Amino acid sequence: MLNELSFDLSTLRTGYLAGTFTPAQVIAEARRRAGGGRPVWISIAEGAEVPEFDAAKPLSGIPFAVKDNIDVAGWVTTAGCPQFANRPEKTATVVQRLLDAGAVLLGKTNLDQFATGLVGTRSPYGACSSVFDETYISGGSSSGSAVAVGKGMVTFSLGTDTAGSGRVPAAFNNLIGLKATKGMVPTSGVVPACRTLDCVTVFAVTCGDAQAVLQVVAGFDETDSYSRPKRVAAQPWAVGGFRFGVPQKELLQFFGDAEAEALYGRSVTRLESLGGTKVEIDFAGFRETADLLYSGPWVSERTAAISSFLTTNAAAMHPVVREIIQGGTRYTAQAGFEAEYKLAALRRKTEAEWKKMDVMLLPTTGTIYKIAAVEADPFKLNTNLGYYTNFVNLLDLSAVALPGGFRGNGLPFGVTLLAPAFCETGLLQMADRLHRSQGKHLGGTMAALSATPPMVTSPVPPGCVVVAVVGAHMSGMPLNGQLTERGAKLMRTTRTAMHYKFYALPGTKPPKPGLVRAGSGVGSGIEVEVWAMPTEHYGSFVGLVPAPLSIGTLTLADGSTVQGFLCEPYAVEGGQEITHLGGWRNYMATLAKPSK
Repeated sequence: MLNELSFDLSTLRTGYLAGTFTPAQVIAEARRRAGGGRPVWISIAEGAEVPEFDAAKPLSGIPFAVKDNIDVAGWVTTAGCPQFANRPEKTATVVQRLLDAGAVLLGKTNLDQFATGLVGTRSPYGACSSVFDETYISGGSSSGSAVAVGKGMVTFSLGTDTAGSGRVPAAFNNLIGLKATKGMVPTSGVVPACRTLDCVTVFAVTCGDAQAVLQVVAGFDETDSYSRPKRVAAQPWAVGGFRFGVPQKELLQFFGDAEAEALYGRSVTRLESLGGTKVEIDFAGFRETADLLYSGPWVSERTAAISSFLTTNAAAMHPVVREIIQGGTRYTAQAGFEAEYKLAALRRKTEAEWKKMDVMLLPTTGTIYKIAAVEADPFKLNTNLGYYTNFVNLLDLSAVALPGGFRGNGLPFGVTLLAPAFCETGLLQMADRLHRSQGKHLGGTMAALSATPPMVTSPVPPGCVVVAVVGAHMSGMPLNGQLTERGAKLMRTTRTAMHYKFYALPGTKPPKPGLVRAGSGVGSGIEVEVWAMPTEHYGSFVGLVPAPLSIGTLTLADGSTVQGFLCEPYAVEGGQEITHLGGWRNYMATLAKPSK
């Protein structure tokens, strides 16, 4: 039975808890699936003792792989180049966190040498291929990491992403590829490509699995100069309706792949059906940014990363990789500053587009290529694959790549959801819904996506406080701007529970109501609007609330509680009770009626 077992996290953990199988049995099966190793694997753990299942550890007994530019103490790190190989004494922070959470390292995987490429063919250890057709590329540079998950050898894997290496292989192997915000996952112990841009990424078969891994590996690391404190940006769009950006038609590029274009259109329609409103954006600024990555001095970062090795061992490098990295020597310090100025201007240009949308939906790649085609034209085709990916780290965005259906020849297509920094939770929740609306199987296996649990989502959007308003702050009312100027978003209109009385307060400008808790069964509830307020702005909003009003805990008709406007009982003396009208709008309508 183990040979048919799905390695998704839920299935394994449920089996461990039930005693159906043990971690030792699962890891033995994982090693069997890994087979002879290459070209997917560069090294595999053999005969290592597997700890017993520990329910207190979130990843206990879960097999995983790491890209072989990430250090593990006692294992050789090659970065896809045998002559570069070294045996580090310290494990990379991201790997150590996984091991401490109980995950079991199966081995280290193949990659485009020195993480330079989006194709998966630039390695002396062999070219990886898509799990769906051995004549097509797997995507790179995190090629082996993606294929290991796509073939069901491990539950998840770590890759890296500078230009799209944690997303392109996901598209070509029907996977989730999570590229978190720069600095959110530590890169200490990772052989750098472009150190200021590099991200450690996660490949998984479901968004829930990716989220579980992110919860373990994310967080500040003082040994990493580019590490950033873990935080959650306000994502009021994560619950309810949202706006998603798509490029104007003339900047959509599919390189002659009509089926990919049709599949992208289908994903757009699916996202609309999930509550999204499509917004056409100016994609030009994002494209200009993408061109900076390989046609600008950021290539010099790749040169700096391995400068000593390049000087003494250039002949040992893959010829395409060598040509790219040697190209970084032609840029001057002046060119570097000029590129930084241009990037700053492009950030401003693209920030204007983010005011129009909450998330962006893009093809992960415009097409897919055969291995033979890439080997015949390695530079142009690799550039084509980065059309929708190269700008993301330069602009400090978060991204989740996910399956987007299949072409008629059985090859997968993928799309990517993007948002500003630290929006991973909302992106994963949205990606999970979109994935489940159009996906059937996990990776390249026959395991059913429907057999795995959807992500658990909170009714409170990430990074937000939910607040109910009953009067002058409602939509169209005089104080509504105090909400909207702080980025708050209307979630729904509903009613309070039945134990509130409602009054028009005397002498308030603009006119305001008072809501007072008065026992049970006093009415049918008062109309309220429920808004999601970014936590960072909530304090300034509360500071505007004048006495006798206050913010307290309000019970809604469905029994849930939110923060909301309440009034001190003394203030309603002399006020007009309007409970019977059921809400402030109804009361204001009575004032607008001409007297008879």
